[in-house]
Amino acid sequence: MDSSVFFLVITAAALHAGWNALLKIGLDRFLTASLIQIAAGLVALLALPFVAFPRPEAWSWIVLSALFHIGYNIYLARAYQHGDLGQAYPLARGSSPLMVAALSVLLLGDRLAPGELVGLLVLVGGILLMAVRGGRGKEPIHASLLGSALMTALFIAGYTLSDATGARRNGDALSYSMWLFAVNALVMVVVVAIIRGPRTFLQLGPYWRGGLAGGAMSLAAYSIAIWAMTRAPVALVSALRETSVLFALLIGALLLKEPLPPIRLLACGVIAAGVALLRLL
Repeated sequence: MDSSVFFLVITAAALHAGWNALLKIGLDRFLTASLIQIAAGLVALLALPFVAFPRPEAWSWIVLSALFHIGYNIYLARAYQHGDLGQAYPLARGSSPLMVAALSVLLLGDRLAPGELVGLLVLVGGILLMAVRGGRGKEPIHASLLGSALMTALFIAGYTLSDATGARRNGDALSYSMWLFAVNALVMVVVVAIIRGPRTFLQLGPYWRGGLAGGAMSLAAYSIAIWAMTRAPVALVSALRETSVLFALLIGALLLKEPLPPIRLLACGVIAAGVALLRLL
């Protein structure tokens, strides 16, 4: 992987962790994630006059990705009902790169060198290690949590592969990204109205500043990832993007004064080793 692509994806991971820290703004996680996606779409609307209209062959992938995002939001919210953030998030985000790696070889023809595969497995192992003992260190990983987390991972893999394919066929990653976020926001407005009712949008008003900040970070983070997937194997980009878990832990420890137990420190070290292997091998 080219150095510029590598470091930009790491930057995207930090931005991803930043907007996920805003999940604590006061709404439930489904509404917070929906607010951030809608806000990202509003930011993308401002960019639409300055980017090209996507090619016809890209539109089916944009729509498919928006549908996958619906499943992602629903199943992530369900995972949080069965386990805390410290379990559900690493399980979902750590499992998805493995699915992406397998499917990208079969569907996109991407190939990984042996060293890259080792680095990917080490990095993912570190992420999954964070989920072993849960956010409070005692909760077991039961079937309901595991099922919801794996379904979340499957939807992550789905929209990742859809967007990699769509951006590559479009030939313009920026154009694809901006239109994707605009369409995704429209879809989420409809989904929220159906699931929670139109009056739910009144609850979002007081949180618009945090939503816009999170939306802008989400837009930047995933746009970088989509661009990177046109320059490097999708599996590597997907795995590096999930180092957001490491940045989230650092934000929690340094800014929010959250505890960092030894198992998490060990997991951080394993993730860092995986990143180093991906960069050096």
